[in-house]
Amino acid sequence: MKKVIIKIFGIALLTSVLFSCKALTDRTKKDIAKMPESYGISTDTINTSKINWKNYFKDPYLTNLIDSALKNNKEINIVQQEIEISKNEVQARKGEYLPFVNLFAGSGLEKTGKYTRMGAVEENLEVKPGKAFPDPLGDFTLGLSASWEIDIWKKLRNSKKAAVHRYLSSIEGKNFLSTTLISEISNSYFELLALDNLQDIVKSNIEIQSNALKIIKQQKESAKVTQLAVNRFEAQLLNTQNLQYKIAQDIIETENKINFLVGRFPQPVLRDKTVFNTISLDSVSVGLPSQLLQNRPDIRGAEQELMAANLDVKAARANFYPKLGLKSGIGYQAFNPAYIISPESSMYNLAGDLVAPLLNRNAIKSMYKTATNKQIQAVYEYEQRLLNAYIEVVNQQSLIENTKKSLDVKQKEVNILNASVGISNSLFYSARADYIEVLLTQRETIDSKMELVDIKLKQLNAKVNLYKALGGGWN
Repeated sequence: MKKVIIKIFGIALLTSVLFSCKALTDRTKKDIAKMPESYGISTDTINTSKINWKNYFKDPYLTNLIDSALKNNKEINIVQQEIEISKNEVQARKGEYLPFVNLFAGSGLEKTGKYTRMGAVEENLEVKPGKAFPDPLGDFTLGLSASWEIDIWKKLRNSKKAAVHRYLSSIEGKNFLSTTLISEISNSYFELLALDNLQDIVKSNIEIQSNALKIIKQQKESAKVTQLAVNRFEAQLLNTQNLQYKIAQDIIETENKINFLVGRFPQPVLRDKTVFNTISLDSVSVGLPSQLLQNRPDIRGAEQELMAANLDVKAARANFYPKLGLKSGIGYQAFNPAYIISPESSMYNLAGDLVAPLLNRNAIKSMYKTATNKQIQAVYEYEQRLLNAYIEVVNQQSLIENTKKSLDVKQKEVNILNASVGISNSLFYSARADYIEVLLTQRETIDSKMELVDIKLKQLNAKVNLYKALGGGWN
């Protein structure tokens, strides 16, 4: 009696856990929907994720790269096969709760010993009056057999539905991969444009510093400065020249990263480097927080996995209940092929069985507990996706605003330093400034220009990443 009570209590406890999982998920959805604008997400119903990536990214070189990547990327192709595998699993599960019908045919030969019970019986039997049983005795069969497990508790149908949800989840996985791929190519492309601009800045400063070095050498010959000044100017020039080799290597690696994502061998990436400072992405509208549930492929995929896990629990619970099976067969059987297609050789059978687990149900219990634990795990994974999506949107939206302000301030700094270069040179030539001031001004100017490019890149990347965080790019 105690064992029965314990089992009933265990099933009730697991059932309550399932209801708790659903309540936890519903509560999370409500919390996301109630997130106010003060936390970083606006309440505007317009959502940028609905914009197709071809309309969001206006650069023709970039859109060509993305279009090619979506067709040729190796990881996309691998995931496509995963989708086909999931689709095949659905067909397999569907066939499990339909009747199985088999065609069978067979033949055999049996020689019974004369001095055995069967041999003695056959010796006294006649096929027809005056015609003894053949020895050896042949056996030829031809017919159909069928078996069918009646899905009383919807175990097989729930397994099939779970496979459907996992198939849908695999599709969402491909959509999320497409979104990620678009963002990776876009970020790498903008990084490539930024490197091109850095290279131009370095080349421009090499020219400026080379001219300054020539003048310093002339002043040294006229004894206006010492060799120390010449060495300092030359060292700065060499340092700047060295930067161009690092940038050149970064360009090669970034190009090949894009080539890998596109699914092609190393080759130059076509681009227009002059648009970097003027490129403008459309303003991003994040929409309602609850729209993340519909727009993010990874969240929708996690939701499909959660629904599949719920059905797995139901299917595992059905293993505790009796199974009803039907078996039947119809055909012909005779000891001679000449008689097989004959009404007298016809045979048939029909049987049903009802089987229920009675003792040693530990394996079934373990399967049920495992399915329940996986469902709880799916709930946590779903909530983790929700939390991660919301944080990503808030972070990228904040980054866009802050980089915009930082870009304006840094641009003013660069303008001041550009003017300072000319001023410092004039003061130095008129012997009213030390050469150290000229060197520092040149160094600060090149550093500020490179920082300006970096801030611009971060701003572009933030808009790309926000587009991804909102779930855009897959449709």
